[in-house]
Amino acid sequence: MTAALGSVVIVGGGTAGWMAAVAFGRLLGRAGTRVTLVESDEIATVGVGEATIPPIRTFHAMLGIDEDAFLRATGGSYKLGIRFEGWTRPGESYVHPFGQIGTDIAGVPFAAQWLRARQAGAADALGAYSLEARAAEAGRFSRPIANGDSPLSRIGYAYHFDAGRYAAFLRAQAEAHGVVRREGRVDRVERGPAGIAAVHLADGSRIEGDLFLDCTGFRALLIDGALQAGWTDWSQWLPCDRAVAVPSAADAAPLALTRAIAEPAGWRWRIPLRHRTGNGHVFSSRHCSDDEATATLLAGLDGEALADPRVIRFATGHRTRFWSGNCIALGLAAGFMEPLESTSIHLVQSGLQHLLRMLPTGGPPAPAIVDRYNRTMTGEFVRIRDFLVAHYHLNARTEPFWRERAAAPIPDGLAEKLALFRAGGRIFREADELFNEVSWLAVLTGQDAPVTGHDPICDALPIMAAANRLALIERVVATSLTHMPPHADALARLGQDRTI
Repeated sequence: MTAALGSVVIVGGGTAGWMAAVAFGRLLGRAGTRVTLVESDEIATVGVGEATIPPIRTFHAMLGIDEDAFLRATGGSYKLGIRFEGWTRPGESYVHPFGQIGTDIAGVPFAAQWLRARQAGAADALGAYSLEARAAEAGRFSRPIANGDSPLSRIGYAYHFDAGRYAAFLRAQAEAHGVVRREGRVDRVERGPAGIAAVHLADGSRIEGDLFLDCTGFRALLIDGALQAGWTDWSQWLPCDRAVAVPSAADAAPLALTRAIAEPAGWRWRIPLRHRTGNGHVFSSRHCSDDEATATLLAGLDGEALADPRVIRFATGHRTRFWSGNCIALGLAAGFMEPLESTSIHLVQSGLQHLLRMLPTGGPPAPAIVDRYNRTMTGEFVRIRDFLVAHYHLNARTEPFWRERAAAPIPDGLAEKLALFRAGGRIFREADELFNEVSWLAVLTGQDAPVTGHDPICDALPIMAAANRLALIERVVATSLTHMPPHADALARLGQDRTI
């Protein structure tokens, strides 16, 4: 590499490729870095990443993306959380909401006081204290309102959107920042002293670069095909290995939440967009055939199917090295975990943000930087994996798939989380862990994780005084909910979708 990063080559488009293109074009283009994206119209993208989590708003702000324009272009809707249906047992459900739940009571964290009161029969279900959870269930939505310390001032939200339209929207943004798109299929990857020297296209052209980003999806042409960065398999913990997906007619009044519906051999997703609804069934092929999974998916649609179902095969895990030589893998080339908590697009965003903090300053990247990046991304994948495994482990369903998941060994990190929670309801968050105490509390209590006793610091406040404070929080949330318009009204204010 030269003293300055002269050129970045992104191989592969889709969500990951064009997210990278916008980021590098906006943040490095003005400094003279040439950014080229290579993709082929002949190669389809997976395009199942239609649900997101709140950090995407930070990413968009960094890139100067206007929220309304983005939502209009992608058929997007708002999202306040995820409703898990039947994950503990059939007929039961809970919401994993975004945002804050409750407030500290007498200097003690809300979670501790609520758990103590709940055990004493003096508290409502957790969702009663979350504005996001109640609004999602009621079909309401509002962006945060400047209103002092009201729950309306700190609403946490994300989006649902069409992944194909999102890539097209990002392409327009990237090209406005000087990114050059090259149409063509990669025919050969040329190795060099730094790792990758160039990619050769089927038309005979050669594209060289200083830094290469592999966004080629499951094929991982550069990071695995050329550099053999290795694969860490997690199928023993997350054994679902297939998904079948199909769009259906749009909901007339879509809820501002993603639905995750447990099925005998996996689960179904339901993602409401403005112009259609995204549906899918993630399943274990050892417990269910493709035809059976497809039939289950189609039987669960609430509207007319708009296309033929398509089956996607995948393996759960990640590259042993996300960064090798001068090549960094993003998106499906970096790894895959089922979209149970809508983390796929977040992992692209996270990979980019860490990379932008660790860009080479001249010459080959320092081994310490590469090692740090690989440790950071591995840690992020591991902690998300543990969160997903908890959903499967904590179940009381009777089907063979679910009994296997409840009895199967779990990762050490998750075992520690559950042991700490069992001992008085304690939840500890690692320094940079994606899911915070609120997220863990929602899932652990929503799926009846065992807990004994409570944090003794709560005893400084009499139980009835704590119950009264909890009742006040619940009333404030209920009052705030009345000031939120229907989600459908919030979407209507965006105007018509703009097809790209």
